[in-house]
Amino acid sequence: MSREEIKEILTRSKTVAVVGLSRDPNKDSYRISEYLKEHGFHIVPVNPFADEVLGKKSYKNLLDIPVELQKTIDVVDIFRPAEDVPLIVEQAATLKARHGKPSVIWMQLGIVNKQAAMTAKKAGFTVVMNRCMMVEHMRLAYG
Repeated sequence: MSREEIKEILTRSKTVAVVGLSRDPNKDSYRISEYLKEHGFHIVPVNPFADEVLGKKSYKNLLDIPVELQKTIDVVDIFRPAEDVPLIVEQAATLKARHGKPSVIWMQLGIVNKQAAMTAKKAGFTVVMNRCMMVEHMRLAYG
């Protein structure tokens, strides 16, 4: 994925569903989501064990998100183990079939699932794998 492709994703995307967003402020998923929120992204927490994260209602999974909110999701940012990614991609593909969105599957730093990435690409997603959304945003914003 080129720097220009990453820049395109980060400049056109407004709403990010963060799957695996922890309530713990010390966890990467929390810190990164907080950074993204502070930089103008609308965060939709997805965590079946939390009612609320970062002041936003949290949902059990992507399909549990209310339809009107589903229609706004641009990026599915994944903070789950690689073996959990196929189900998340499947759910994202269901949303894409219904609403034409989301358009990006983003697997955070350390998360690699090539099979899920191929499935996502076949479903029409742009796929970012093993990269941190915050680091990429900072690189673009601060050079």
